[in-house]
Amino acid sequence: MYHILIVDDSKTSLAAAKNVLSDLFKVTAVTSGSQALKFLQNNTCDLILLDINMPDMDGFDVMERIRDNPERKDIPIVFLTADNDPKTESLCLEKGAMDFITKPFAVNVMISRICRILELEDLRKGLAVRIEEQTRHIRYIQTMTVMGMAAMVESRDLSTGGHIKRSSMVVEVFAARLNSENDFLPKHLLEDVIRAAPMHDLGKIAVEDRVLRKQGKFTPEEYNEMKKHSAEGARIVKQILDGVEAPRFVTVAENVAHYHHEKWNGSGYPEGLAGEAIPVEARIMALADVFDALVSKRCYKDAYSFDEAFSIIEESIGTHFDPTLGRIFLLCRPELETLYTAFNNTTE
Repeated sequence: MYHILIVDDSKTSLAAAKNVLSDLFKVTAVTSGSQALKFLQNNTCDLILLDINMPDMDGFDVMERIRDNPERKDIPIVFLTADNDPKTESLCLEKGAMDFITKPFAVNVMISRICRILELEDLRKGLAVRIEEQTRHIRYIQTMTVMGMAAMVESRDLSTGGHIKRSSMVVEVFAARLNSENDFLPKHLLEDVIRAAPMHDLGKIAVEDRVLRKQGKFTPEEYNEMKKHSAEGARIVKQILDGVEAPRFVTVAENVAHYHHEKWNGSGYPEGLAGEAIPVEARIMALADVFDALVSKRCYKDAYSFDEAFSIIEESIGTHFDPTLGRIFLLCRPELETLYTAFNNTTE
């Protein structure tokens, strides 16, 4: 049964509305805006009938307070008033009311309007659910596309097998530590970085096989060719995500791909950014990316020990890595050792 909240300082009007509606709906009746707000602190309803002229706060103030509550802001509001001035009705609708009913009200008109609004609200909620389901499906397809492209890159790159998976899991460990150790990075940013991490090397799909598949160190010309993958990755990521993902996440994913090889002292690539000019999401990815490169065997080097890898990371704080993030990354050592021990046991 739908639940209607009636707010009216006139006990006569309140009783009349409650009497009419109680046979069709669950009804809660209060005589002031403050009582209505108190009720909505711990309860909700499907529609609010709200008087405009009340002594403690008027209906417009009450509606504004309700709209400020993210859990109650979508409740449809219908104004009740003895003021039948068209300007008042226009103002009510401009302020966000769903409808306007004059007092004394015609019973059939009020019931008809309430039922119509409740039907529309049901349709809106159903549509929102369907849109969310379709969005999840699109994101799933998108994720599978990205992971397929990442797998394609790794199948061509003979030197970094498993890097995307491992470095992405390092980002998860690091993000969890950042979430517990600091209050300057919002949780939604850390979640976005975790989602973006598998895309950080997508630009390698545009690197020629003669470079990507080379076993050994690059010549200066080959290294310059490889460095193009950062900007190319940002372009690919934007192309894949634009129009499907929220702009905030698109920006994070672009930055992770574009700037994860930048260095704190400005000696990185592709733009030579320094310090806080490097997006923080890219600074996070840089630590995970380098750590995996250090502790993993490559065709041109053996894997470094954990002691060696963490020593290199520590020595590079303030030159390669963000000083604050670098110190927090060092605290992840127990979790990362456990993670890589598991990786090594799986591949043996």
